[in-house]
Amino acid sequence: MIAPPLLDAIVDRALEEDLAGGDLSGEACVDAETQSHAAAVARKAVIACGAEVFRRVFTRVDPRCMVETLVPDGKEAPAGTTLWRVRGPARAVLASERTALNLVQRMTGIATVTRRYVDAVPKGARTRITDTRKTTPGLRVLERYAVRMGGGINHRNDLGSAVMIKDNHIIAAGGISRAVERARAHAPHTSRIEVEVDSLVQLEEAIAAGADIILLDNFSTEDVARAVARAKDLSPRPILEASGGITLERIPELALAGVDVISVGALTHSAPAADIGLDFQL
Repeated sequence: MIAPPLLDAIVDRALEEDLAGGDLSGEACVDAETQSHAAAVARKAVIACGAEVFRRVFTRVDPRCMVETLVPDGKEAPAGTTLWRVRGPARAVLASERTALNLVQRMTGIATVTRRYVDAVPKGARTRITDTRKTTPGLRVLERYAVRMGGGINHRNDLGSAVMIKDNHIIAAGGISRAVERARAHAPHTSRIEVEVDSLVQLEEAIAAGADIILLDNFSTEDVARAVARAKDLSPRPILEASGGITLERIPELALAGVDVISVGALTHSAPAADIGLDFQL
């Protein structure tokens, strides 16, 4: 679920961007009383996502618009499937079309790509596929929702959600041990401490410092396996996360190496928009 105030704020900004000057074409060419209906059709196979966003765009433009969801979020839809239908004043439908499609094409594209990564994890493996903060400014709440609908897990939402000590933090603090020490002293007791490392040497430093989660940045699969072997008998055992240079083809081998989490920036920063068209009729 997307909290209604957050959803409305995004939809209203998007509509303001597209309708600040009104809809000159619709107002000039279409009578105010003309009614219409339209179907949002997936041109290729997708994981549907964005039903409430689609509905909200049309109803914010004109409350008389009625939207029907035919495929729930998170469900697979073959090419040619009608995902959603809308009925209402033709001017409102035409004025809403581009904004609605822009948002749901983005969300459905992310959900579809995420499902491919999730499905690539071998059966029996316990590895989680997560997103990152590499999201479109202003659309993070929609994109994170789309990752969940694709079967993925969300990483930290923002800088205040968790402590994540990255390479530049380590440099600024004067080393991993010092950075973890300062984080422990400053962070809430409910927050875990994650440390990014780029070598097996730094892995040992993070373990010695007591990191709760260790991010293995741009590690080879062989070094991921070595890190898993090093950590498996520790108590408490840190969670190991692989990130950087992650491709769909690497997911099976990384999961079989035993890593707990694979974070994939490509889920949001590189997912192509889904091919969804709005077929309009009077």
